[in-house]
Amino acid sequence: MSYLDHIKNCNRYKSDDFIPFIVAGKQYGRITKVFSKHLTRWEDVFNFSDFGITLNPTLSTPEVRTKAIAPILKLLHEEGIIDSWVGELYAVNNYYGEVPVFLMERAAVSFFGVRGYGVHANGLVEKPDGTYIWIARRTENKPFWPGKLDQMVAGGQPAGLGRVENLIKESAEEANIPESIIGTPELASTLHYRGASSRGMNVDTLFNYDLYLPEDFVPENTDGEVDEFILISLNEMAYITETTNDFKDNCNLVNIDLLIRRGLINGSHPEFNEIHKTLYAKAT
Repeated sequence: MSYLDHIKNCNRYKSDDFIPFIVAGKQYGRITKVFSKHLTRWEDVFNFSDFGITLNPTLSTPEVRTKAIAPILKLLHEEGIIDSWVGELYAVNNYYGEVPVFLMERAAVSFFGVRGYGVHANGLVEKPDGTYIWIARRTENKPFWPGKLDQMVAGGQPAGLGRVENLIKESAEEANIPESIIGTPELASTLHYRGASSRGMNVDTLFNYDLYLPEDFVPENTDGEVDEFILISLNEMAYITETTNDFKDNCNLVNIDLLIRRGLINGSHPEFNEIHKTLYAKAT
């Protein structure tokens, strides 16, 4: 295992396994051939051709498309094909801030291979002997990545909510961090990756923040999704990231980015140039 292995793992897929998903003449996602068969029931919504799967052009506005897609996704969930349900709507677009072509249930995003967005917060504590970081351990009851290590705060970015608003909300829910401690956080970095998953394809953009916490502050989970918080040094976090699979896959990317920005991964690392190039490649 290595830093580079983690990055490549998040960006691994075979193009031939996927069919383009097109809306209003533009590609917005990639759908597996297996999942696409479930969509053939709705010929009035999905058009199949050699070019891909196209949302019916008669569905000509975001509102109409959202209304047409919603009951289909709900039925696929009830049939167990879409294996979970969040109850949050995601914007379907190709970059953050672009007017969405429609809104989609969060649990379906990977099945359609459309871009998802999330906020991650590194909980940092400066001590006389160096920088420490709060790490969350996901509860064993989580449907995905149970028991894995995670950032102190991380969550999906729903439609209609600003990034900082979402960060404040997630910080309160996941770690009981008051807004007075968060202050006015600045975006530290943005990461993109695209990789196949058991559900389809993850095409994600991660917005990363560094939250500097008082030494006497201890995060406390309030939504039941975290079993414990652990305070470790950045050096220890670096070791765990480089040598194990203990962290949730995309959390490794956020760790590596932080370590690069803090200089713990630098030009002295034999794979630094490839790590840097691969991590910060923009997924198109």
